[in-house]
Amino acid sequence: MKRKPLLLSALTFCLGMSTIMCSKSYNNTGNPPPTGGTVVTVTISGMTFSPSTVTVKTGTTVVWKNNDVSVHTATSDDGSTFNTGNIAIGYSGNVMMSKAGTYPYHCTLHSNMTGVVEVTP
Repeated sequence: MKRKPLLLSALTFCLGMSTIMCSKSYNNTGNPPPTGGTVVTVTISGMTFSPSTVTVKTGTTVVWKNNDVSVHTATSDDGSTFNTGNIAIGYSGNVMMSKAGTYPYHCTLHSNMTGVVEVTP
C-alpha cells in the first residue's frame, strides 16, 4: 500500500520536471520569451549569423535561434551592451534593444562569426 503514494510522488515529480523543461525550451539564457512588441530573428546555422546585419527600432527584441551543430553566443563587441550567454543547439537567446546605436557582435566561442545590430530611434 505504501508503494502507491511513492509511485504517485515519482510520477508527479516527473511531470513537473517535464513541464519545467518544456517551459525553458525557448531559451537557455534565463531571459523571458518575447511577448508583444516587435521581434526579429537571427538564425545561427553553418557557423554564420543570418542575416548578418539587422536594422531594428528601439524596443525591438532580437532573438538568436541556434540551428547549428554547436553552442554559440551573440555578444556585443564591447562585451557589455548585450550577451546572450551560451545558446545550446536548438535553443534561442534574446535581447531587447533599448538604445539607438550600431552594435557589432560576435560569437565568443567562434571569433570568425560576426554580425551587426543597427538600432534606430
